[in-house]
Amino acid sequence: MGPFIATLGYFVIAVAVVLIGLVIFEFLTKQYKDWDEVKSGNQAVAMSIAGKIIGICIVLSFAIYHSFTVWDTLIWGAYGMVLQMIAYLLFEMFTRSFSVETKLKENNTAVGIISMGVSIGLAFVIGASIT
Repeated sequence: MGPFIATLGYFVIAVAVVLIGLVIFEFLTKQYKDWDEVKSGNQAVAMSIAGKIIGICIVLSFAIYHSFTVWDTLIWGAYGMVLQMIAYLLFEMFTRSFSVETKLKENNTAVGIISMGVSIGLAFVIGASIT
């Protein structure tokens, strides 16, 4: 029964960390509300959100592999989420010729794809660094 309870614990942690992460990301975007944009069919924002969710889950999966306790997983998951947020802010900062946030609001799917790629790609780097 132990593995079933542990799996449930990790599942609950993953859902909580993803939800907290999405709420915090919502505060980072000033020009729009994520779920309002998704509701109106903005595919670029949806791709960006999907990348964030997948990215956070990738980091959590590495944390589960390398942690001895559920608390270790929670700490590494939260840390990975913070690094994902920093990556998003750096992505915005390094694209000087346009605003990522503005382009996402405008439903620029090319920017949405790159945003998703940044989140997923860096999640593997962050996850691999968890030891």
